[in-house]
Amino acid sequence: MGDHVGFGDRWSVRSRIALFTGTVVALLCTAFSVVLVWSLHVVARENLLREVTSAGGRVAYLVDHGQAGSVLPPDGRDRPVQVVDPQGRVRSATPAMAGKPAMATFRPQAPLRKATREVCGGVLDRDRCHIVVAQQVYNEGGEWTVYSAAPIQAIDAPAALVAGLAVGSALVTAAVAYGARRSVKRALLPVRAIRAELDEINASDLGRRVPVPEAKGEIHDLAQSVNYTLDRLEEILEQQRRFTSDASHELRSPITAIRTQVEDALLAPQESDLREIGPAVLKSLERLQAIASDLLTLARLDVGAPCEREPLDLGRLVAAELDARRPVRKVVSQLAPGVVVRGDRIRLGRLVTNLLDNAERHAATTVRLEVRREDPPDGDPRFRSGLAVLEVLDDGAGIARDQRELVFQRFTRLDTARSRNIGGPGLGLPIARQIAESHGGTLTIIDSPFGARFLLRLPLSREP
Repeated sequence: MGDHVGFGDRWSVRSRIALFTGTVVALLCTAFSVVLVWSLHVVARENLLREVTSAGGRVAYLVDHGQAGSVLPPDGRDRPVQVVDPQGRVRSATPAMAGKPAMATFRPQAPLRKATREVCGGVLDRDRCHIVVAQQVYNEGGEWTVYSAAPIQAIDAPAALVAGLAVGSALVTAAVAYGARRSVKRALLPVRAIRAELDEINASDLGRRVPVPEAKGEIHDLAQSVNYTLDRLEEILEQQRRFTSDASHELRSPITAIRTQVEDALLAPQESDLREIGPAVLKSLERLQAIASDLLTLARLDVGAPCEREPLDLGRLVAAELDARRPVRKVVSQLAPGVVVRGDRIRLGRLVTNLLDNAERHAATTVRLEVRREDPPDGDPRFRSGLAVLEVLDDGAGIARDQRELVFQRFTRLDTARSRNIGGPGLGLPIARQIAESHGGTLTIIDSPFGARFLLRLPLSREP
């Protein structure tokens, strides 16, 4: 099935905004025109009502002063008027209504002296409706009623007004839509510049950055976010290139050693002793296997591979790792019971092993271990339930303060004169820190009177 392309996908942002703005303005203009025409109609109706009332009022004055004859003088607009006595007989009427029965039968209800109704058909006009005003006046000992009427006008706006409203609405809509399109186009100029610069960066140099507008706003923030993303991307790519280079260098050493030993054996098979070659090749293979295992562990940690989490007693975990190894240095441990964390047993075991390997590699005689519980620090939500602490201290030469973060970078060795076979590939401590951070903890180096003092902090588990 083909991809569905919607209306918004075929139009640019400025076209869609211009269309939306023009539509809204057109609807507003239409509503304004309708309200204007209706308001004119209401005003005309009110004027007509006042005119009809005024015509009846003049006749009521004549009736009140006994001056109304059987035929009433017509007014300027020839409105139909009738004078009806209390018995419903027409006593006076305008020439057009002479000889006709009463145009209406309703009368004002006391205490009102005037009433208004619409009357359709009857003696006035069978095809039209009239507005009729009834006014009471006292005459010859009774209440007489003066009826005056006028035909109701339909909503009939002048053609010139309708044409003017239509043309004006169209002009206003077009002007607003054009202005909105130009305004959006100008507002999006920095976005076009950012896009063009990104195209150039993708094609040539990742070190370039997109222009940041001086005016504060969404586009300014977008440009800053893009530049921050490019910084992170360049940093990650540089780290990847450095990592690939270092990994290749580390792998080349054992591979070269194996190749050299095998080639020597092939060139002089009579002089080669398998009992000498085998252990040397096996040692290089073990180093190669260790590097490959470390690289695989780092790759899994980088992508955030899921792992099983369970409550673990940190002291028991450290004790189990100590029992499984052959220490080359004296190990003094103080492992408090009941310090429970939640994590992956294999990964945390790898973390402890890496710390022990590093401590034994640099210790002169003794490695000290301590597992304890600490109160949570203020303002750190990660450790609200408390702290599980593992401290690893060796009595070696120690690490200078300005080099403490360098040891957590991959393939880093502070002692360049150290043999590679003794010093390791420089991945143990970076792996340990990543495991600690993946469990919500930290791994740092703190001050100590002698040697290097590593401090692992993990959140305490609330589970037993």
